[in-house]
Amino acid sequence: MSSPEPARLAERPSAVDLRVTIGTVSLKNPILAASGTFGYGVEFAHLVDLNRLGGLVVKGLSAQPMAGAPPPRMTETPSGMINAIGLQNIGVRAFVAEKLPQLRRYDTAVVANVFGHTIAEYVEVIRVLEDAQGIAAYELNISCPNVERGGAEYGVDPELTTEVVVAARKASKRPLWIKLLPVIGRIGLMAKVSESEGADALVIANTYPALCLDTHTRKSRLGSTAGGLSGPAIKPITLRLVYEASQVVQIPIIGLGGIESPADVAEYMVAGASAVEVGTAHFVDPRASERLAGSLEMWCRDERLSEISSLRGSLRA
Repeated sequence: MSSPEPARLAERPSAVDLRVTIGTVSLKNPILAASGTFGYGVEFAHLVDLNRLGGLVVKGLSAQPMAGAPPPRMTETPSGMINAIGLQNIGVRAFVAEKLPQLRRYDTAVVANVFGHTIAEYVEVIRVLEDAQGIAAYELNISCPNVERGGAEYGVDPELTTEVVVAARKASKRPLWIKLLPVIGRIGLMAKVSESEGADALVIANTYPALCLDTHTRKSRLGSTAGGLSGPAIKPITLRLVYEASQVVQIPIIGLGGIESPADVAEYMVAGASAVEVGTAHFVDPRASERLAGSLEMWCRDERLSEISSLRGSLRA
């Protein structure tokens, strides 16, 4: 096997700085595991070196435990999947007592995904978490399409978005990230509303409302009929949303949707994201986030990049 050309080696940076910042939150690399795809993090610790991740976002936490949607909860689609988990979780108090102490052992940013059926419930979850140590930020989920009430309606109505973000901002001393719906044509409006009411960052975007049918039974392939589409199929659409939002806000954006390779990470950052969340890829490979964190440095070397953050917003007209 021939050795790489000395000239090419000399052109590559000797070290690559993968560090990024999301407001006041510093990450060792831009890879976070997305909420709902990585449990509470501790369930993956025997498979994944959590210390190698930039961060992880835990399952959505509600004031009281939730049983979630009826099965079946997931179905494969071309270039993706549809899920209707229904935000099943153990409740915020059990999370603080049982899961968070284990997460504090790892050198990675832990982000708590916060959910409520009402604004009062969002605030209650945050107040419980405020007394706990080991959380870097809150991800306010105002965009879940898989529950009967709460979540999505807050993400499509600017007035409701204002109310829930204002209430969460008052209750929280920690950074507040707002997870938005993929609202085509209105993402800039919802982004600006969130920023103006105190959001520290935006997560763009949640899954796309979708339906998958079995023509033999004339029934949905999911127990709750509709669900949320994720995976590579949505990446080009979400990339555009990230770009559009980045043109109207100053706060950082975390991109989410169809990320499987270092090039996918780079695309989101070029479009305007500061970091990314990896979701559906975990259902194919539980080590997807760790694998990406490991391969991103080599990708940067091949592209002769010394700092990954230099990619942010570098789209050329």
